[in-house]
Amino acid sequence: MDLELKDKVAMIAAASKGIGKACALALLKEGCRVSICARNVEALNQAREELSEAGEVIAIEADVSSAEDLAAWHKHTLDRLGPTDILVTNTGGPPVARFLELNDDQWQAGVESTLMNVVRLCRLVIPGMQQRKWGRIIHLTSMVAKQPMEELVISSTLRAGLSGLTKAMANQFGPDSITVNAILTGNVLTDRQMALAEVRMKERGLTREEYFAQVSSGIPLRRSADPREIGDVVAFLASERASYITGASVPVDGGLIKASL
Repeated sequence: MDLELKDKVAMIAAASKGIGKACALALLKEGCRVSICARNVEALNQAREELSEAGEVIAIEADVSSAEDLAAWHKHTLDRLGPTDILVTNTGGPPVARFLELNDDQWQAGVESTLMNVVRLCRLVIPGMQQRKWGRIIHLTSMVAKQPMEELVISSTLRAGLSGLTKAMANQFGPDSITVNAILTGNVLTDRQMALAEVRMKERGLTREEYFAQVSSGIPLRRSADPREIGDVVAFLASERASYITGASVPVDGGLIKASL
């Protein structure tokens, strides 16, 4: 299937590894010209080197919680690749902790890194998309937007807010042929998932093997996802084939979310 993405310019946040990197690879394979950012320069450069085998990619050091860094990343992308057609927002996630374990600074940091980075990036790219009457915005969030977890209080709160933002933006920018969607990821084999696993293994007194056996048994597909499987959905939502999908929060979770709506 031709996704009609050749030469589209895509910005993917926090893409030095995990899901972000998988999204970059999926879009490169479809012919996009890709700009990635991350805080860790060493990991970022390694990712750029690996991804460059699939297509044209630039890598810019940026902390997604910094408005100045995001503006600089956007300017570098504009100068080197051109206006952004596809934006994939992404963050590593707030701290793994329960409500009474969290202080104001942690809540504020979560807002900056999980919510405000999305707001700021969208403000940067939407005016150009409006001028060209074409754009794709895809928010990588989490299943906790629909099924909160008590040890992910900040994430559960802010991801639900992102689903509301996704719908509000879709309604507002649909007349400009800009689609806005969110992907609610489930258990994906990433560093974030491993950090959460360590907390739960310690709490429950389980070995790594016992813990992941329990996790898989609760997923209808009986396994965690590979980041590539998220990247493939992102590429589809960015394509012309998905031109009538907007305002959706799409679970890519192996059936883990129990709610029917």
